[in-house]
Amino acid sequence: MLKENYYPLMADIVKANKIVQEVVHASPLLKNLNLSAKYNASIHLKREDLQLVRSYKIRGAFNKISSLSKELLAKGIVCASAGNHAQGVAYSCHRLKCFGKIYMPETTPRQKIKQVKMFGGDQVEIILTGDTFDDASAQANADAKKLGQTIIHPFDDPKIIEGQGTIGLEILQQFSEPIDYLLLPIGGGGLASGVGSWIKEFSPNTKIIGVEPEGAASMKTAFERKDNIALESIDRFVDGAAVRKVGDLTWKICEKVLDGIVVVPEGLICSTILQLYNEDAIVAEPAGALSIAALHLMQKEIKGKNVVCVLSGSNNDITRMEEIKERSLLFEGLKHYFMVRFPQRSGALKEFVNDVLDPGDDITHFEYYKKSSREKGPAVIGIEVQHPEDLERIQQRMRERNFIFEYLNDKTDLFQFIV
Repeated sequence: MLKENYYPLMADIVKANKIVQEVVHASPLLKNLNLSAKYNASIHLKREDLQLVRSYKIRGAFNKISSLSKELLAKGIVCASAGNHAQGVAYSCHRLKCFGKIYMPETTPRQKIKQVKMFGGDQVEIILTGDTFDDASAQANADAKKLGQTIIHPFDDPKIIEGQGTIGLEILQQFSEPIDYLLLPIGGGGLASGVGSWIKEFSPNTKIIGVEPEGAASMKTAFERKDNIALESIDRFVDGAAVRKVGDLTWKICEKVLDGIVVVPEGLICSTILQLYNEDAIVAEPAGALSIAALHLMQKEIKGKNVVCVLSGSNNDITRMEEIKERSLLFEGLKHYFMVRFPQRSGALKEFVNDVLDPGDDITHFEYYKKSSREKGPAVIGIEVQHPEDLERIQQRMRERNFIFEYLNDKTDLFQFIV
């Protein structure tokens, strides 16, 4: 039963901190020189990606499961998760000798599924169901109710919130100077609720900013509409934060502790992942890079300030890197897709390559559909350029040479279907 007026007690976060020390370490809070130089600020990363399960989720999961009676533990527990919560629950089941059923969306990256199996061993059973966290959650709740088992919610539970709040306790122990901005990723809101409540109590001048992916901005929507509604559809790319509806507890807490919410385009998140990997050898998953990506959108506010970003997880599947690179190039204006209708005559394509493109342009995608009954054949062409302004040059040259074309990047439905 959820407590409608629940707000974390600082004493309960202190208690949770003692409990979770059995399975977590105080993750380092490290100044990042590259980001600090780039934004002319003092940027520190709270490295929750360095936990054993490679995310902060172990804190809340272990705190919650540890609070259950022997009778409830004997019945077993159930959880739904896009990946990181599942790993935290799986490891907690292993440590506490409790059997757990873990429901995950069928779209969950294979790497996360493998990790759940590894951390839980024979103490867990994995059930893949539905396309989103919400689908998996609905099935998990229905099955748990039938069997009388305890649901370990990924975010909307006091013990989960208090467990995540231990990160806030650590941050203030590790950072002696005033913190001007604290950036927290938001999926369902458990992390922001727990950490935000601790920081608001003991560092009231710190501006606490929640960060959501543009394609799943459920907390911002709840704030704007003053109602915790479920989004009709979401972009599942940032799988660790792709939640259609935030927690009923967490959104009320976040209303009290957050000073603002920043919504970050998925393409910017991808660029941030690549930057962290190339410049700092940090492997961040999309949700893990959320708070760092927000720095790009807050450059003016954070200049000269002390900023802490929670890097929440590193469970990224290397098979996703091509998609990450693609989204990054599109966001930065370095990759463009066109539908071009070539005259069905010899030399048309050669003319396009020689007269429209520059030596630095690269054709990365080409699909040609020749219709014998038509004078012109359509082709979908993807072109990677050196500079964003090169787009106008390519379009102008196609017009001058009478190539009939349609620009696809801004045609969302058609673009997603083709690419």
